Amino acid sequence: MGKREPITSEFLPGTLGMLILRALARGPLHGYAIAKRVKEASEDALAIEEGSLYPALNRLLVKGWVTAEWGISENNRKARFYQLTPEGRKQMEVEAVEFERLVNAIRLVLKTV
Repeated sequence: MGKREPITSEFLPGTLGMLILRALARGPLHGYAIAKRVKEASEDALAIEEGSLYPALNRLLVKGWVTAEWGISENNRKARFYQLTPEGRKQMEVEAVEFERLVNAIRLVLKTV
C-alpha cells in the first residue's frame, strides 16, 4: 500500500482544538512543534497548516484552555510557547470522550448502510 497524503484541512469541527490540547499534554510547545508532534503521533497522516494552527491557538487562548509566553526555540529563534491550563486539560478529556462517541456512531452507520 502506497504512502497517503496527510489530511490537512478536513478535520471534523472541534477536532483541531482537541489535537492541539493533546499535543500540549506533555508540556509547553511552540506552534511548529505542536504541528510536528501531531504529525508524528499520527504517523504522518495528519498535518496542521499554519493558516489553521494559529487561529485555533488564539481561540484556545481566549477560552483560557492554554496560556502563552515568549521564549527561545531549539533553533535559537524567538517563539511563542503554549501551555495547557487545568481548564484546558479538563476540556481535552471532555472532547476526547465526545470524539469517541462521534467515531463510534459513524462506525455504526458504516456497518449498516
